[in-house]
Formats: sequence, structure tokens, C-alpha cells
Amino acid sequence: MSDLILLNTALCLPSPDVEALLKGRIITAIPQTFLHPGRFFAIYPSTTSINLLPDEQYYKSNVLTVNQKVTTLINSETVWIKSWGKCELCQILTNSESLKDLSQLTVWTTKGLQQILLQRKHIFLAYLRVYLLSQPIEIAVNPQSQFMGLPHPLKVSVDLPVLNDRTFAQRKHQLEKLEPPLHPELEELQSAIASLSISEPAAKQLDDDIKVFLGWSSNKLIIKQPDPNLAWINDIAKLGDRSIEKDEKKNNYQAGTDFENIARQSLEFLGFKVENAYKGGAGGLDLFCSKPYPIVCECKAGRLIPSGTVEELIKLGGMHLGADQFLDSAKLVIGPGNPSADILKAAQKWKVSIINAMTLQKLVQLKAKYPGAINLVELQQYLEPGQIDYRIDEYIDKAEREIKLRSQIITVVKELFEQDSESSKATHQSFTVTEIRVHYNVTHNPKLTDEAVHDLLIELSSPLIGYLGRIKSSDWKSDRFYFLYDLPIN
Repeated sequence: MSDLILLNTALCLPSPDVEALLKGRIITAIPQTFLHPGRFFAIYPSTTSINLLPDEQYYKSNVLTVNQKVTTLINSETVWIKSWGKCELCQILTNSESLKDLSQLTVWTTKGLQQILLQRKHIFLAYLRVYLLSQPIEIAVNPQSQFMGLPHPLKVSVDLPVLNDRTFAQRKHQLEKLEPPLHPELEELQSAIASLSISEPAAKQLDDDIKVFLGWSSNKLIIKQPDPNLAWINDIAKLGDRSIEKDEKKNNYQAGTDFENIARQSLEFLGFKVENAYKGGAGGLDLFCSKPYPIVCECKAGRLIPSGTVEELIKLGGMHLGADQFLDSAKLVIGPGNPSADILKAAQKWKVSIINAMTLQKLVQLKAKYPGAINLVELQQYLEPGQIDYRIDEYIDKAEREIKLRSQIITVVKELFEQDSESSKATHQSFTVTEIRVHYNVTHNPKLTDEAVHDLLIELSSPLIGYLGRIKSSDWKSDRFYFLYDLPIN
């Protein structure tokens, strides 16, 4: 296929089919006549249908839910063309035996497919490789036959495939062989949240992730936008050093309260349970976390940590918690950098850790980027007496190295697939632990053992992670793993 292609015609398909093609939900269409493989065309969404059954019986319910939103954007005089396609294969189905299996892999109901077969005596099933247009075009509504001429020739490129080569090849093979869906339970979940994804950002993110996992979408087309609910994270350090105090004309008490509140929010976000019972005005503890381990915290906004801060933490902590509980608790001061020699001496004596607000912000940023990255039990080992920003940086570096290692393992499995994809006959090209370990060790250090690689593969293929798939065998060395989607890192 050349880089630029000139299109003169458009294939007219029902708008629910076009929307499903655009979303990667299907890779097939049911044209009225045979399509010759290799033919190119724009894809025109038609709001009329020649099917005898109503759409509610012809399509699965979640398809119509999404399409109702789309059709509201189409007026009576013009239509937007957003995509073009190439016919890769066209099959002729003449019996009803395979229609139930075909329905499981597409958006059409078994009853709808049976009605088409009864009406036309055969079904043309066209496999379409679909590409997005860089700029959608608006054209006048046209009384459609199967094909219609475009008002002007359209130059297109293959830069924006809806599905990448690997995903399309897997889906095509699965349809040709009518292999059952690999994860029907996830398809049911996707159907259940499809309508919510229109208005709920959290549901939309889950919907996007499920589609990537199912192969209905390519990860390169999914760009995760910053969560507006996490914008507060960028203010942790600013509130800690009161750099915005002059702009907002806040007094010391207000600035201190703002920092205490965002420190509480940060610790809760990291996974600590912050108790409210010990807080309260003068003489109250700033923060006390009870789980996963007790930690007493004093928050100090400003340019300097006031003299006596450590002694104040010890006094208030002992008074509110009792001697035994207080001694068993970690002790933390969050405040500006460069504490005085007296404060550092007291911190060593009373085993109090000191970090600045930016260090807290870096921990929270890592948690926001990789929700499972912060292990609070491991983090406890880094809460040593004195100023420990460098120790927390070491912990963050360690966590990022572990994430990078997992990303590299995923990339290795992907590279193995891409090397063998042309000769592969399997829906998912899969590889043993040893094959993956050998490929990894060629270009990475330190070298890993089969056991270490297997542990990582089990983690990455778990249902809660899902970057890889796993085919279990009789023993762990015979387990096989296949690529699902990337773990991007910066």
C-alpha cells in the first residue's frame, strides 16, 4: 500500500456499523454485494437501513446506546465522513450454522444475522482495515446505493489506523476461524458501562482500558489526559513554602492550615488512614495515621522549621497517644528544607524523620502516575531519624527502576511477537519463560534467571494488571505468555 491513496467513492454502511468500526469494536461489515479484496473507499455512515428487523433486534443493546449519541450529531442535510477503509477479505456465508459464533465476535445479534440470510440467501462478510481521516469531511446527504461518488477526490494516508497491524491480524484470524471470545466476562462489563462512559470520566477510562485489553482498540490511539481531580498535587510544595502567600494575602495561621490540609490529603492519597479524633486547634496533633502503621506528623509551612518543633511533636504525641502507643509510632515533620543543627540533633535523639514538602509531592506524583507504585510497608524502612529527603528519593528511584523493568519485560514479549507475527498461525503468539528470558538478557543488565522472569510474568499477566496474557501449563516452565498492551514510561 502506497503512502498516499486517492479515493473517489464511498462505501455506504449503517451508522451503527460505522461507529463500531471507528471504535475498533468490529473489523467487518455486511455489504449488499461482494467487495473485491484490495479495494479502497471512504466510509459513509447512513441513517437508513434495508434490514427488515428494527435496530433493537438487529444490534446488541450497548451498540445502540453509543450510536444514539452519534446520530444526534448528524443533521438532515449533511453527513460527516471520518474514516476510509481497504477490503482485506470478503467471505460468502450461505448457512446458518456459524451465525451464533459470528454474533459473539461482532455487534450483530444471531437473530439479525439469520434474518439477513433468510432475506438475501447469503451474507457477504467483508473484512475492513479502517483508517481515520486527518480531517473529517462534511458532504451532502445522498440517496445511497452500496457505493456513491465523492464530490471531490480525497487524498488519504495510512498514518491513523484504528487498529495496529498486530491487533488487526489477531482479530482477523479469530474471525476467520470463528474462535470464541477470549474474555466474554469483560465484554459484558464493557457493555454494562458503555452508557456511563458518555458522561462519567472514570467510567470512560475503565471503558478505554477494557477495549485495549480486548483488542478493540490500539494503545497508541489512547492518550490519557491529566485527571483534573488530581491538580491539587502540584500545589503541595507551593503551600509548604508559602510561595503563594503574598499573592493571596494569607496570614501565618491560614497558610499553615492550608498546608496541613493538603498534607492530610496527600497522606490519605498515599494510602494512610488519617484519624480525626486527635486533631483540633491549639494543643491538638496536626496529623495521626493509624494504618498501615501508626505515624505522628507535624506540618510546618514557611521558610524555616521553628525551633522546638521536634519537642512540640514529642509533647503533643505523648499527651494524646500515651507513652506506649507514641513510642511505637513513626514520627514525621513535614516542613521547609535546611533545618537548624538544634532541630537535627533533637530529631536524632527522639527518632523523628524530617522531609520537605517537595519530597511529599514527589511521592504523591509517583502514586498518581502508577497507582500501585507506593508500598507503604516498604516505605516505613526509609523513615530514619533526621532529614531524610535523600532516602525518600532513593525509595522513589527504586520504585521507578522496578516499573522500568516491568516495562522492559512487556516490550520483550511484544518484540518476540513482532518478529514471528508473519509466520504465526495462533490468535496470540505466545512464548515460554526461557524464550523471554533469553531475549531480555541479550540487551539488558543485570541478567535475570528463569525464576525471576517467571515471577514478573505472573505479576504482569494477573487479571488486575493485564499487560500480558498467560496460557497455563502443567508446570511453570511450560507456561506461555503473550503481549496485550504497553506499559509506557517517561
